Amino acid sequence: MSVERKEAIRGAYRLTGGSGFYDGMITCSTLSGKAVCRLVWAMNKTECDAYLEKTLSGIPEHFSGRLLEVPVGTGILTMPVYKTLPEADITCLDYSPDMMKQAQEKAEHLQLRNVTFRQGDVGALPYNDGTFDIVLSLNGFHAFPDKEAAYREVLRVLKPGGTFCGCFYVQGEHRRTDWFIRHAYEKAGFFTPPYETVFSLKGRLEQTYEAVRAGNLKSIAWFCCRKAK
Repeated sequence: MSVERKEAIRGAYRLTGGSGFYDGMITCSTLSGKAVCRLVWAMNKTECDAYLEKTLSGIPEHFSGRLLEVPVGTGILTMPVYKTLPEADITCLDYSPDMMKQAQEKAEHLQLRNVTFRQGDVGALPYNDGTFDIVLSLNGFHAFPDKEAAYREVLRVLKPGGTFCGCFYVQGEHRRTDWFIRHAYEKAGFFTPPYETVFSLKGRLEQTYEAVRAGNLKSIAWFCCRKAK
């Protein structure tokens, strides 16, 4: 990611006002957020930024095609990025109306005119085959109840040659994180087993996609791959 793009994203991020607990936790940018990142994920802000940058490397700087983000969550991670992509046609989908409302507010605050929002289920995406050039999924697959349906639907709506990139929790990389997921996050309904491991994710992607780039930072795996033409 170029220095200019990083600065543009930072500038947009400052305008979103992501100071709530959830946004602070996702971005490791508030005192409470940093505490959760350290306790649960054993990460600091530099590490959080590092895996996010690798994930977003699948989106070209001057991208002007169609992008689907699922789930959009509160939009704290991506609305600032979309501010740097004025020619792109961006669709954001989430099952939670409350999350999506927060993302919409950020988009309005940043005066984004090329981003549309739709409530929906990743297991039954309301789009035709081969609709999108990029599908982006940040911190979603560990929560989806039917992960197999989600993988199938992402592949279906991608154009041949399209890019699938994202990041999510993988088990078996950090004992303390695994404990918190099992005893707190699952009980709260935030995460839903079964989970990938680094090994199983790489194997799955290499069976289905081309040009697979994947790695992990502790318990978060990131990836970027391409659908065959």
